[in-house]
Amino acid sequence: MTVLIAGAGIAGLSLGLTLHQIGVPFQIFEAVRSLRPMGVGINLQPNAVRELFDLGLESDLREIGISTQSVGFYTKTGREIWTEPRGTAAGYHWPQISVHRGHLQMLLFDTLCRRAGAASIVTECRATGFSNDAQKADLLLNGPDGPEVKTGSLIIAADGIHSALRQQMYPDEGSPIWGGAILWRGTTQAPPFLGGADMVLAGHDTQRLVAYPITAPDPATGEATLNWIAERRVDPAQGWRKEDWNRRASLDDFLPDFEDWRFDWLDVPALMRAATAVFEYPMVDRDPVPNWTQGRVTLMGDAAHPTYPVGSNGASQAIVDARMLGAAVQTHGLTPDALEAYEAIVRPRTTGVTLANRGSGPDAILQVVEDRCSGVFDDIETVMPRAELAAHATKYKKLAGFDVEALNAQPALIGPV
Repeated sequence: MTVLIAGAGIAGLSLGLTLHQIGVPFQIFEAVRSLRPMGVGINLQPNAVRELFDLGLESDLREIGISTQSVGFYTKTGREIWTEPRGTAAGYHWPQISVHRGHLQMLLFDTLCRRAGAASIVTECRATGFSNDAQKADLLLNGPDGPEVKTGSLIIAADGIHSALRQQMYPDEGSPIWGGAILWRGTTQAPPFLGGADMVLAGHDTQRLVAYPITAPDPATGEATLNWIAERRVDPAQGWRKEDWNRRASLDDFLPDFEDWRFDWLDVPALMRAATAVFEYPMVDRDPVPNWTQGRVTLMGDAAHPTYPVGSNGASQAIVDARMLGAAVQTHGLTPDALEAYEAIVRPRTTGVTLANRGSGPDAILQVVEDRCSGVFDDIETVMPRAELAAHATKYKKLAGFDVEALNAQPALIGPV
């Protein structure tokens, strides 16, 4: 009897590596024919980096990503509101790593194939549903030869925000919730800004920029790969066409709104114009649900807790999910008790993060400053005292599970390979 995993994204692959580490048989089923390095940049918080290091991926991660040294919040005119150190610079035992999402996924995929064998991942096989009883769980699949059923001890839904298994659990849930924000994402080869390994967020609720390097500078050119996100909020009543997700976009769709965003430390329109390609995404999430587990089936990653990309927490939480699941299986075996134990710890925390990311995440200070002074000030202390800024940052870290002292003191979930 094996663990059947629906989805070979970051969540499913991290779980596969974890189960292989603890000696539990598994098989992953992925809808696409072949995995390719899709997406743009993401950030991995120290709690997730710790787990990837324990999986033996430290040198690989350092090769494909960059250790982020700080995160800074700025007004729409480039004035600094608040900057804090990140990763080891903040006192963590592990770095925060910025990396291309596709490169991370391919690292996990290649490592898993090498350790567990290519047969551990079945592609072109989409999960469509499940059934389970006291002894076993059946995963319903649609493969190249038509419908089929695989039987295992547990089923883990790691099939993303459009999870078919979550839909079976909650058939009336409907589509993901769009609140009106549109993201345009791209990467540009350019010299890094500020200290060279910094993440910045500038603007306010209706228009903002996120930018950070995801590679070290090329010694020959001095240019790094800079990941950037332009966000603009519109009236959600105008609707959103699902078929437009992840589509190639034109600079004309958003660049005019950023034409005057030229700061002492970054020329934003020049950064955007130099991108090789730009993609458009709606910023969506789902309402938290009361349960993830039905018998021998549970949810993880975006299938369990899809949330706004705020606080650099999405991929990080998917990796932590995998390790929490592995630790629960070590304690309770391949049983429903393992799934219930995992959910009891992870679901309350991620529910809090999902709700916070809708308006009280770490970047909420941008709108507070905009409301108090329209983003114009000589001394931020007169607008939003630094003690208030620090308290807000600390509150989110504790909520999301990467408070410095707590994480450093926390025993390993599973430990190193």
